[in-house]
Amino acid sequence: MKKVCIAVAAEFLILGALLFGAAGTFAWPAAWAFLIILVAGAALITRMLARDDPALLEERLRPPIQSGQPLWDKVIMASFIVLFIAWLILMGLDAARFGWSIMPVWLQWIGAAGLAVSFWISYATFAANAFLANVVRIQTERGQTVVSSGPYAVIRHPLYAGALLFFASTALLLGSWFGLAGALALGALLILRTLLEDRELHCRLEGYADYARRVRYRLLPRVW
Repeated sequence: MKKVCIAVAAEFLILGALLFGAAGTFAWPAAWAFLIILVAGAALITRMLARDDPALLEERLRPPIQSGQPLWDKVIMASFIVLFIAWLILMGLDAARFGWSIMPVWLQWIGAAGLAVSFWISYATFAANAFLANVVRIQTERGQTVVSSGPYAVIRHPLYAGALLFFASTALLLGSWFGLAGALALGALLILRTLLEDRELHCRLEGYADYARRVRYRLLPRVW
C-alpha cells in the first residue's frame, strides 16, 4: 500500500507542477478543484482494488511501456504521454497565465460534474474487469477471459469512454477552449487505440468475437 500511496502522491505533484508551473501562480481555483477531484477519484479506485483485487492493482502500477506489448501500442502510449503533458501546459498558459480563453463559470461547473462522472465510469469498469492492464496484451499468465458484465454489457471499452469524458470535462473545468481542442486530439489517439486493441482482442482472446457480436458498440451506445 505504501507503493500505491507514493504513486498517487507523485501523480498529484507532477500534474500540479505542470499546471501551476505553466500558470505561473498557485492562485488558480479551477486547477485545485481538478487536482482534488482527481486524487479523490484515484483514492476511491485504489482503495477498492486494494481490498478486492490486489493483483490488478499491482498490474496497474507497472509502466505504460512494457516488453511483450505490441509495437503500435508502445508508439501510441509514448505519443499519448507527450501529448498529455503538452495539453496540461497549454491549459495553464491559456486559462491562467495569459487568459486567452474566457469560459462561463456554469460550463466550468459542468466540467467538474463530468469529471466526477468519468471517475464513476472508471470505478465501475475496474470493479468489473480483473484484467484491466494499462497496456494492450493478452494476460495468459493470469488466465484472461472475456468480461461481459457491468459496463461491458453496454459497450466494449468503457474505460476509454470514461477517458474521453475526462479529457473534455478537464478542459471545461480548467476554463480552456484551447484545452478542449487538445482534448479532441487526445480523443482521436484514444479512438485509434480502441480500434487497434479491438482488432487484437478479436484475433487473440478466445470468445471475444462472440462477445463483440452481442455487444456491438465500442465507446458510445447506438453510435459507435
